Amino acid sequence: MTRSPVSRALAPKAPSKQGSRALVLLALVAVGIYALDQISKFFVVANMAEGEVVRVLGGVLHWHFVRNPGAAFSLASGSTWIFSIIAAAVVVFIVWFARRIRSRTWGLVFGLLLGGVLGNLTDRLLREPSFGEGHVVDFISTPWMIPAIYNVADMAIVISMVIFMILTIRGIGLDGQRVVETPKSTAPQSDASQADASQPHEAKPETGNTP
Repeated sequence: MTRSPVSRALAPKAPSKQGSRALVLLALVAVGIYALDQISKFFVVANMAEGEVVRVLGGVLHWHFVRNPGAAFSLASGSTWIFSIIAAAVVVFIVWFARRIRSRTWGLVFGLLLGGVLGNLTDRLLREPSFGEGHVVDFISTPWMIPAIYNVADMAIVISMVIFMILTIRGIGLDGQRVVETPKSTAPQSDASQADASQPHEAKPETGNTP
């Protein structure tokens, strides 16, 4: 019985050298993104007042310190605890799913996603006003490109989604190979039908009265 691509992807895989490299890359990227996100938020909170705006590159890049109770890019404010639960579930899924990855590109995707989700989840769990409902620190503003204020974790999540869509559109599997659908083969004719087709057909005499 053949299994679907989804069931094959979810099936346990034996450890391999390629899979180990992808897993190491995933972990390094996740740790790097998480550290960069938390360090940048620490410096913003320590050196800026909430609501303060600092022009870094004129109208191209601003530091604008705000506390966001919603999702990425200040979406759905007021539902912080829901996003905390979703983020925790995503972290658990990535950790469980990581051993199935054999491609370093896919390792990069899930590393960016894991680091970004962990960065914002830490804010929701540990920052004010309460556990699970903490406000995420946002400070990056690019008004010429997008009317929202975001952070390093948000950027990592968006980049991971872009790469994910590119790989999916191109049909790149978790092993790094392009998935190619094999055309359906036509059923071979039986020996009897082939023999019958090769023999000339004799004309059958017409029935009825002859003049």
